[in-house]
Amino acid sequence: MNNATVRIGSRIVGEGHPVFVIAEIGINHNGSMANARKLIDGAVLAGCDAVKFQKRTPELCVPRDQWDVERDTPWGRMKYIDYRRRVEFGAQEYAAIDRYCRDREILWFASCWDEESVNFMEQFDPPCYKAASASLTDTPLLLKARSTGRPLIISTGMSTAGEIDQAVSSLGREELLIAHSTSTYPCPPGELNLKVIQTLKGLYPDCPIGYSGHEVGLSPTWAAVSLGATFVERHITIDRAMWGSDQAASVEISGFMRLVSNIRDIEKAMGDGVKRVYEGEIGQRKKLRRVPSEAAALPLGKVSPNGH
Repeated sequence: MNNATVRIGSRIVGEGHPVFVIAEIGINHNGSMANARKLIDGAVLAGCDAVKFQKRTPELCVPRDQWDVERDTPWGRMKYIDYRRRVEFGAQEYAAIDRYCRDREILWFASCWDEESVNFMEQFDPPCYKAASASLTDTPLLLKARSTGRPLIISTGMSTAGEIDQAVSSLGREELLIAHSTSTYPCPPGELNLKVIQTLKGLYPDCPIGYSGHEVGLSPTWAAVSLGATFVERHITIDRAMWGSDQAASVEISGFMRLVSNIRDIEKAMGDGVKRVYEGEIGQRKKLRRVPSEAAALPLGKVSPNGH
């Protein structure tokens, strides 16, 4: 059994604790602080535990041969490097985000895509870091995030089992959380492979295992919780029809409210695995049972097939 726990802010993440729900804002704000505030408010309304952004240094993350390639954007046609700069929040915006989240008592952190971004985020004392699936083989970046001493979540989309194991071996398992994921946007049900959650639990019993989903709809995320995901992450959006590469695989605020509410119901419904007669059943038992049982007090599995 996976008994690992990690503290993120005021929350304990792991078996026996409420599922830690992350609303990934990412770059769904499209460079707008008004949008970012709406998404934070939506996550708070839904009952999420944290919101997550993405932080890049465009000059380091965009290949040089792509800088001058022109793209259509909401602000007209522009060079790709200029677009990446346009959607990237800086110190002033993140300071405002930090105040906004603290006022609303919701945790926030970021996926950093380069070492300089880790240095940048440190000024805000984040409760943890996230390494995106694309960064799983970027050992220098993983070790940079690890060097802060903060918990680290790694996502495993577009990765082989060997690549996951190499990342875990490089990082060590202390305060490491692993998210099963498939990096198709949006992801068809046949590629979700949710049973990998159980596989990861068996391979890494000392790491909390979770799920980062990019599917359309909510039911696979609920299934992930039923399979034992101790944290879940879904992209949040104001409108799935908005401009942006992640919007179509995101969940609108009303959907996030259903997502979190039903996760809490699933947690209650899972129980502890011990078979018992509940108080609400006693009246029915007295009314409907025609033959009383001599085995009423025996534990499950203690009566032989022939009744002895």
